[in-house]
Amino acid sequence: MKIDILTLFPEMFAPLKTSILGRAENSGKIEFNIINIRDFSKDKHKKCDDEPFGGGAGMLMTVQPLYDALKAIVKKNSKIIFPSPIGQTLSSKKAEELSKFEHLIFVCGHYEGVDERIFQLFDIEQISIGDYVLTGGELPTMVIIDTLARFVEGVISKDSLISESFSDGLLEYPQYTRPQEFMGLKVPDVLVSGNHQQIEKWRKEQSIKRTKENRSDLLE
Repeated sequence: MKIDILTLFPEMFAPLKTSILGRAENSGKIEFNIINIRDFSKDKHKKCDDEPFGGGAGMLMTVQPLYDALKAIVKKNSKIIFPSPIGQTLSSKKAEELSKFEHLIFVCGHYEGVDERIFQLFDIEQISIGDYVLTGGELPTMVIIDTLARFVEGVISKDSLISESFSDGLLEYPQYTRPQEFMGLKVPDVLVSGNHQQIEKWRKEQSIKRTKENRSDLLE
């Protein structure tokens, strides 16, 4: 999978070079390409924003640099994504769907947003990571990438995908590791019993309990 990211702030994407995502790129599972939108501005000062017509607070990203940047990289198999509060809310199902594309392009908005004409010129899907507003599209882009990357073949083990939250519509069960006792708190006996059937039963019960307590809407 190839992921192109259009942004005014390329330096914000250093985390993509670390941990699981960094290993995914080093092993050739995912290719990241960070593109500075300012490189496509025809303004002599590389300006990429201007005041909105009709007035209002803040500045808008202008359409020309975005248009030229997208024209330079978009292909027939490309999927363009714009993180935005007005889009469909990101889910595990949506992340898995995105992981099937060969080429993803993320457009990171900034300031008060972007000129609406970019959505008329390209087929762009808007995706939200929650009902709140951030200062730019860089952080939600990284959230979406981190979520979908888990479904790319070979990035993480299939066993991890099977047992994590939302994989079966429930939240993940509590987990423990060594030491067996800490500050008077002990690991549940069933987990050290060696009885795998009872362990699986306990985990299922705990997942249902945790989901009822924290996300009852998932059980509806």
